[in-house]
Amino acid sequence: MNNHNPVIRFVLVTFFLYLSASLLSYYIKTSWRPFNNIELLSECLKKDSAQVAVKAPEKAEEKPVVIEKMASKNFNLYLSAKTITDFNADSAHPSMPALMQKLHQLKTTKKGKVRIAYFGDSMIEGDLLTQTIRKLLQGEFGGSGVGFVPVASPVAKFRQTISTGVSEGWQDISFKTPGKPNLYISGHAFYGGASDYVSITDKSVKDSTTLIEKSILFGRCDSTTTINANNHITDIKGPAIFNRQVLSNDASHSLRISGLDNKLPVYGLSFESENGVIVDNFSFRGITGIELNKLDSNMLSAIAQNNHYDLIVFQYGVNMLFRPDDMNFNWYNRAFSPVVKKFKACFPDAEILMVSTADRAFRYEGQLESAHGIDSLVKVQASIAYGTKSSFYNQFATMGGRQSIVNWADSTPSLANKDYVHPNFRGAALLGQYFYEAMMKEYHQYTRTLR
Repeated sequence: MNNHNPVIRFVLVTFFLYLSASLLSYYIKTSWRPFNNIELLSECLKKDSAQVAVKAPEKAEEKPVVIEKMASKNFNLYLSAKTITDFNADSAHPSMPALMQKLHQLKTTKKGKVRIAYFGDSMIEGDLLTQTIRKLLQGEFGGSGVGFVPVASPVAKFRQTISTGVSEGWQDISFKTPGKPNLYISGHAFYGGASDYVSITDKSVKDSTTLIEKSILFGRCDSTTTINANNHITDIKGPAIFNRQVLSNDASHSLRISGLDNKLPVYGLSFESENGVIVDNFSFRGITGIELNKLDSNMLSAIAQNNHYDLIVFQYGVNMLFRPDDMNFNWYNRAFSPVVKKFKACFPDAEILMVSTADRAFRYEGQLESAHGIDSLVKVQASIAYGTKSSFYNQFATMGGRQSIVNWADSTPSLANKDYVHPNFRGAALLGQYFYEAMMKEYHQYTRTLR
């Protein structure tokens, strides 16, 4: 007896019903919006633009974003593409001056470390975009190493800047775990037993003679414990809520740890040179960024003390655009501004940069169009930066504005996936290049003030 026959029959019947409905809809020129968004024939049949009119965005009741006027500030600078702005109307004024000063000092003396934390959702997972920013900044200002790497990730095999091996016994506590446990800024904490291991190789370092400092990042442990690090027994001491301990500093670009205490929270490993720029990727799929408000302020302050950051970048947005007709995102201002203020308070030496959502498309009456509310969302994100005295970068305008994700996905070679949400490796590299150029524009603006 074949138990698969009922399933096969169900799939075939459903498919033919679906196909019939699509053909009927096409030939009698009827439409139903929920069906149009997943229409089977949408990619097979070309529709004449005169036959299918794209419905204009419906005007929802939306209170306008209130922008408090500040002397010498110009909010409309947020509309600029490929530009980092702190809304200062003085065109000779560089954005993020403290960061630019540190970069200039690093370039001049070749000493010191500038560390950047880049937060985002699936748009940056797998080190997309950040791997390009890291490579270009390290090429300009010095530095080596991929920076922070979590113990485990759903896209570890997809990521090109590392290779990883990890046992299956690790427990991953994250933003999605009930109870809001004390987490690292990655949104995760990992627990492994004596038989568990993780092995990471930094593939971003091409020179085999480059010395790389390899560290373990972990939480408090009540007593000294031992681990096996690259076949050396090492004592781990963790009296603080957050601890960073160097395990080796040599030309090896791999680190394997095992033999852990199952009560020890391990946050990840870090690979970095003694001097230069380090860019840490903190991606977490499916979030809007407001989850960061769950992080404990004491933990954030401890990280700032033991693992300082000079720039914190927040790139979110596409996960707010999950309904095609949403137009009002004022709630995000109220929800995310406290996140920025918390990070400013806990990382007083770091500058904050808000990066807007990238483009995202839906089907409206059978045609792919940028989300109706995307301009409203970008404006709200800019208002968060403006209101918290942070800098802003318009990723949406940088991509090309409306229809850019459609054009990117349909170009040859393509720059984005056919989900019309995510840039692919080529598109992410281009966005990373644009971001780097925007930073260098500010850097050169800063150096001109020294003359």
